[in-house]
Amino acid sequence: MRGIPNPERQRLGALLEQETQETVMAKIPQFAEAETENWAPAPAAVPEQLGILVFNMERGVHLEELGDFLQDCPDIRPLDVVLANELDDGCVRSGGRNTARELAERFGWNYAYGLEFIELVNGADPKGFHGNAVFSRWPIRRAWTVRLPEQYNWYFDRQRRIGGRCAVLAELDIGGRPLGVASIHLENRTHGEGRRLQMETVLQAAERLLPGIPVVLGGDLNTNTFDGRDKDVIQEIAGSPELQRRCLEDVARYEAALPAAEDMGYCVVPREPAVTRRKPLPDGSSLGLRLDWLLMRGVVPGESRVLSTRTADCGFARPDSALAQFQEEELSDHNAVWAVCGRP
Repeated sequence: MRGIPNPERQRLGALLEQETQETVMAKIPQFAEAETENWAPAPAAVPEQLGILVFNMERGVHLEELGDFLQDCPDIRPLDVVLANELDDGCVRSGGRNTARELAERFGWNYAYGLEFIELVNGADPKGFHGNAVFSRWPIRRAWTVRLPEQYNWYFDRQRRIGGRCAVLAELDIGGRPLGVASIHLENRTHGEGRRLQMETVLQAAERLLPGIPVVLGGDLNTNTFDGRDKDVIQEIAGSPELQRRCLEDVARYEAALPAAEDMGYCVVPREPAVTRRKPLPDGSSLGLRLDWLLMRGVVPGESRVLSTRTADCGFARPDSALAQFQEEELSDHNAVWAVCGRP
């Protein structure tokens, strides 16, 4: 995806002092693109089950270690599709790398990438792009980036960005049969109703772009059960074991995005409560949240599991790998969610 020189990025960002994100984004064609590479040949045989992984990779900052996790973790096999969130392209914080492309090259995957934000804070960023991706060992027939209705203006945040949440949709060719997939990133700085409106946009896009075929949606849906802008509520939940339980056991009561998907015939996976994100708190502890999901329709869901991305839980790492030498506490602040489904 073609970059934009920093002076032009800053000029476009300054327009947001007076104009809306939608208006400014319309001046930037990259926001409408789905960068797609189809360089992997189709597998020779179609298995009875496909393995699908949802993984917020936290900007791809620890890219070598993330790759080792994907390569060596025995509990994410089989692995046919990865629905990934938060991948940088040309950001200093992640080494200036095109993280999605490098992962695809490492594993010989096809991929589609959609731009979510252009970062403005660090003028040294070569591109400052940040987005979501679909990786697949099966051919990608078509792909789209779908913009979601704005629930928070990130230009006026300390992170200062052009852009907004998006989903990357793709139609895969599974041995001649179509399968629709999507990598979704809903807004954290809003309430459950805001996320429901964004999910409705994704569901409608799937109906329009992927009609009449099996579909698997997934990603970081940011189903906090609270408004991520409300620091007082976050502190209240952090101090109450009873309120913390709702973040794991009663998510759908507060997050209408999930019932909206079920109303459209999707099965929500995983069913069992499990922490998929560790939200840091000021006292150094973390709040366990359940944010990452798979939504399946037209395929039969099978086994599912949540995989810890804490370094201490990566005992499977090869001794000579970057992951084995990794000294930080976690690869990402999200755990990975894996499940299998029957072939379409």
